[in-house]
Amino acid sequence: MRLPGLLADTWRLLLARALRTIGWREWVALPAFGIGAIKAKVDTGARSSALHAHGLRIERRDGVDVATFVIQPRQRSASPSHPAEALVSGWRQVTTSAGHRELRPVIVTTVELMGVAWPIELTLTRRDAMGFRMLLGRRAVRRRFVIDPGRSFLAGRPNEIT
Repeated sequence: MRLPGLLADTWRLLLARALRTIGWREWVALPAFGIGAIKAKVDTGARSSALHAHGLRIERRDGVDVATFVIQPRQRSASPSHPAEALVSGWRQVTTSAGHRELRPVIVTTVELMGVAWPIELTLTRRDAMGFRMLLGRRAVRRRFVIDPGRSFLAGRPNEIT
């Protein structure tokens, strides 16, 4: 019987219509770190999200791992720089775009896009050679947004956001 499949397809269509559309790259905010705008690549090919963490150090404090690092939100620029600290919620084995496997610390913070704020897991790594300081993976946008791969910055530009 086709009814369950038809109901499922109808539900997916209604959900897609209810969700906001974002482009393949967007400016997002990381309010816990005082970042009003950082350019992120929306990458449905990546399960995890990643953040450029300059000078990353992991310290053990009172039995928990704490990551200290510097966020440099502008690509190809060391300024501005925002010192940051976050509890490490776990470790994740990630395969890089070059095909290498890397064990990365994972933190949980809040991300904001199009007026929607939600908790996100971010792996911390060096992304200076990459085109974007932040990668927004499919887990982060699933059931929150529809992605139009032919468009960019549908949430606005940094001066429109902050």
